[in-house]
Amino acid sequence: MCLITFAFNAHPNYRFILTANRDEFYVRPTSPANWWEDHPEVFGGRDLHAMGTWMGIHKNGRFAAITNYREIKNIKSGTKTRGNLTTDFLLGTDPPEAYASKVQKKGDEYNGFNLIVLDQEMAFAGNHSEGSYQLDFGIYGLSNALLDTPWPKVEKAKSTFEYLIRKNFKLEDLIEMMDDTEAAADKSLPGTGLDYGREKAFSAMRIRTPDYGTCCTTAIRIDYEGNVEFMEKSYPVGDRLENTVNCQFKIAQNEHV
Repeated sequence: MCLITFAFNAHPNYRFILTANRDEFYVRPTSPANWWEDHPEVFGGRDLHAMGTWMGIHKNGRFAAITNYREIKNIKSGTKTRGNLTTDFLLGTDPPEAYASKVQKKGDEYNGFNLIVLDQEMAFAGNHSEGSYQLDFGIYGLSNALLDTPWPKVEKAKSTFEYLIRKNFKLEDLIEMMDDTEAAADKSLPGTGLDYGREKAFSAMRIRTPDYGTCCTTAIRIDYEGNVEFMEKSYPVGDRLENTVNCQFKIAQNEHV
């Protein structure tokens, strides 16, 4: 997952709203969002290579999403899969801030990551940040640097997102807003160690290159009564098929931890 914008307790009708693009090599095997066979209480996509997830939600309302922190020259071999950081939260019982703190302490075991976790509260952890912390109400943006780093696509996504959610929006509107393939101006490109061509291509909200790019877009909203709406659109890149998945459920309070 490489671009996320979300609102936490910042809307009169919804306690949580999110839209996100997942960017990946097209050849990496992936299962579209669904209820998991081995954990049928979890809904989300699945990385079939390491069996983790970039984003998922539990029937009890626990939610987690992760992005890579881009550090091309410092990628380590033999590290643990980052997708388990989301899965472990979804299946666990730790409150978000406690879990984020625990993850922060073992951050060296993973390549660069940013993690957001939600239950009754919301928290952030990343192994390039100074520490983990609880998130206040507000609107946030996250890509492959720290939370709210003002990359052009993060700023554009946050601005468009804030405009849309102040209207009578639908999840389809959030999906559509992420389908923006305009690259940033050269003078605004972040310097992340990529060559110019990839830095330029990766500066768009929706990335499209021959072998790597945005594979799916997700939109979620949760109201104050615990009603969850989840939509995921997959794109026909590589051998993947175009498809849209919709899921609605009410958070099961009796399963809440």
